[in-house]
Amino acid sequence: MVEDDAAFGMMIQTWLKKNGYEVVLSTRYEQAKTEISSKAFDLILTDLRLPDGDGIILMTWVREKMKSKMPIIVMTGYAEVQTAVSAMKLGAFDYLKKPINPSVLEEKIAAALASTEEETPETFIPQRKQWVKGNSPAMQKLYKHVELVAPTKFSVLILGESGTGKEYIARMIHELSQFKDGPFIPVDCGSLSKELAPSELFGHLKGAFTSAIADKKGVFEQAKGGTVFLDEVGNLPYEVQMQLLRALQEQKVRPVGSATDVQVDVRILAATNENLGRAIEEGRFRQDLFHRINEFAIEVPPLRDRLEDFEELTAFFIRQANEELGKNVKGISNEAMQQLRMQRWNGNLRELRNVVRRCVLFADGENIELDDLPVFGRPVRRVASDEFDDWALRPENEKEQIEAALRKSRGNKTVAAKLLQIDRKTLYNKMHLYGIGL
Repeated sequence: MVEDDAAFGMMIQTWLKKNGYEVVLSTRYEQAKTEISSKAFDLILTDLRLPDGDGIILMTWVREKMKSKMPIIVMTGYAEVQTAVSAMKLGAFDYLKKPINPSVLEEKIAAALASTEEETPETFIPQRKQWVKGNSPAMQKLYKHVELVAPTKFSVLILGESGTGKEYIARMIHELSQFKDGPFIPVDCGSLSKELAPSELFGHLKGAFTSAIADKKGVFEQAKGGTVFLDEVGNLPYEVQMQLLRALQEQKVRPVGSATDVQVDVRILAATNENLGRAIEEGRFRQDLFHRINEFAIEVPPLRDRLEDFEELTAFFIRQANEELGKNVKGISNEAMQQLRMQRWNGNLRELRNVVRRCVLFADGENIELDDLPVFGRPVRRVASDEFDDWALRPENEKEQIEAALRKSRGNKTVAAKLLQIDRKTLYNKMHLYGIGL
């Protein structure tokens, strides 16, 4: 792993070691070259930006100087996604957007390692994740629909807001289906450019283009006998939609550079938080593809519509965070739980999970207390319906929030800025504005 942010690198290194991987961490390009030259590695996980080089230069060195086909996964911030796509054209196996989701990291590592070996499709099956289902009426209705459609071959469109757990529902359908013994392969459609998508989905032959240094199986071949999950399918480039439609209708794919088709047998699940009807009207999504993936629709409820599950979900995320961070937090105080329940949770389960992880990290005792909650997003009162109902964004509370963050950080401005989710320069400007001593 090549990452110049030592704290972040050590956190990922610790998580990987807990999951059975041997990991060497380098913080600089030259240090990474020395390690790679002296040891045998199965995979490189590298940041794009390094103090003395970058991930693309490292990848070029590995390919040209080391003559190695070892898979390389590039880590990148959201602003650098196009650069990461360019890296894949040069031979990177895949890329990860920061902040990194451990479950996504695990899946990409498993796929990268499996791509270097002649193994049966079962090697692509990610470990089944423990999860909490919840018993709210909204979720019970959803599970009935899942049990109804899972045994069929219907293509299922999973609808829901961002962060509601659409991929979890897709995995549940897969594991209850006749395809359960095959692989489950998720595809982030938003990351597929029109240039990159054909190779990623359908594969390519060696020499098909400049950086095609070896034959590569696409997602559909990898998933043969299993399930392809098209996540955020509404973001798929329009030019790629026709190619995808042909593959779904004919159950055949043609690798880039090949003159023959390859027969595939896969179950298609798709998910979106976008209104595809509107996208069709605006000419951004093909109506024929919509009907092909929407043989059965399931809607995942937002967290605000399943508050009966809130305590159970919070407890589950605490257990997850304990395992990830090496902590031993037992639970959460009534006052802190009450404040959490008052949030709007526009980010749904993903937002709740992130908040709980943050709270577990800051907790000093056995329980998460009120002071462990983030300063922003912690309303202390309900307001009338005709008022702006998000206390965290009300300007009259800014001074109080900043003072609370400074107390929590014991005056450390960098830590306080992170708690407030602003940069340090903005914090200094606000402190000057409100007459808070520097």
